[in-house]
Amino acid sequence: MQIYVVTASINPLENLCTLANCPLSSDEIKVLVIDEGDEGIRKINKKLLSSLPHEFYGPKERAAWFKHAFGQSYQKYLKLIPERCHAETSFGFLKAYEDGADVVLELDDDVELSEGFLEAHIDNLFSEGGVTVKASGKWYNTIENLNLNINHTIFPRGHPYDSACRSENYTWIDNGGKCVLNMGLWSGHPDLDALTILYYGGIDGKGPIKSMGHKRDKVILEKGTYFAVCSMNTSFLPKIVPAFYQLYMNFKGIDRFDDIWSGVFLKKITDHVGDSLCLGKPSGKHVKRSRSIFKDLLKEVNGLEMNENLWKICETVDFSAKTYADCYLELADHVEKNLNVLAKRPEHVDFWKVQIENMRKWVEVTDKIS
Repeated sequence: MQIYVVTASINPLENLCTLANCPLSSDEIKVLVIDEGDEGIRKINKKLLSSLPHEFYGPKERAAWFKHAFGQSYQKYLKLIPERCHAETSFGFLKAYEDGADVVLELDDDVELSEGFLEAHIDNLFSEGGVTVKASGKWYNTIENLNLNINHTIFPRGHPYDSACRSENYTWIDNGGKCVLNMGLWSGHPDLDALTILYYGGIDGKGPIKSMGHKRDKVILEKGTYFAVCSMNTSFLPKIVPAFYQLYMNFKGIDRFDDIWSGVFLKKITDHVGDSLCLGKPSGKHVKRSRSIFKDLLKEVNGLEMNENLWKICETVDFSAKTYADCYLELADHVEKNLNVLAKRPEHVDFWKVQIENMRKWVEVTDKIS
C-alpha cells in the first residue's frame, strides 16, 4: 500500500520524523512537502526526512509540473494553486493522484503523531466498523466526539452559527462501513474558529480549551448530515481528488475556509454516489503555535455569512452525473446559478466567480493526469 503524506509548511517538519518508526515499511510512505522554496528550511527538512522518500514542491517545482502537463498553456492551470496559504495542499493531492497513491494523508506541521497513527487511519478507511450519526439540524458537531477540559458545548471552526445547525439533536445508528475519507481528531488544541478562541481569552491564538482525545473511534456521517472537515489530520482515497479541490484562498480578504467548503462539496457528492465519510481516530496532538488571533479573525470574518449559505445551496443541487468529476462540474454550475444568494458584496461575487472557474479547471487537470 502506497501512502502519500501531504503537508504544506514553511517550518521544520519534526512532527513527521516518527513516520520512520511506523510498522509499515518506509517504501510504502512518501512525504510531499508543499513549501515556498526556502533552501534553508529545505536543508533542515531533508535531514529530518532522510529515512523516508520525500519530495519538495515550491513555486518553481509546481510551475515545472504544470508546464510538463500542459505545455504553453500551463499558466492558467498553475493559478489553481494559491501562494502562502494552507490551500496549497491542493497541489500535493494532484501529485498523489497522478502517481496512483492508495491513500493520501494530509497533515499539518503542528500535529504530533500518536502511536499506531497510520494504521488507525487505514483501519477507519477500510474496515466495516463504526457507528453512524444523523443530525436533525443537518450538522454534526465534531467536538461532541472529544473529551474536553471544560464542561461547555463547543463547536469547531466552520460549523454554521445557525441555531438549527447547533441543536445537537442526534440519532445514533449501529451501522458501520468503509469510507473514502477519515478525519482524525485532536488532543491538545481542538480546531476552533477565531471568534470562539477570542471569547475564551485566547489572544495568543490558542486559548484554554484542551482536548484529551476522542470518545468514539469511528463516527460515520449519515446521508444528509454535514460536518466541519478540518484537514490538519485527514486521510482519504485518491478517487475523491477530482471533487476535492481546496479552493483559492488568501484572496479577496477570505481565508481559512479551504477545507471547510471543500468538505461541504465533498459530503454532498459522496452522499449522491453512495460513499461515506467518517471521523474519529487517530487523535493527533495539536501543538498550536502562538499567533495573533485578530489576524485569524480578519481572515475568517468575510467568509462567515457565506458559510451560513453555501451548504444550503449545495442541499438543493439535483445531480444527474455518476462520477466524482462530473458531479463536481454540476455542483460548480449550481453554485454559479445561486451566486445572488451566496454572495452579497461585489468582491465576494468576484471571489466565487474565480472559485467556480477554478473548480472546472481542476477537473480538466485531473482528467489530464489520470
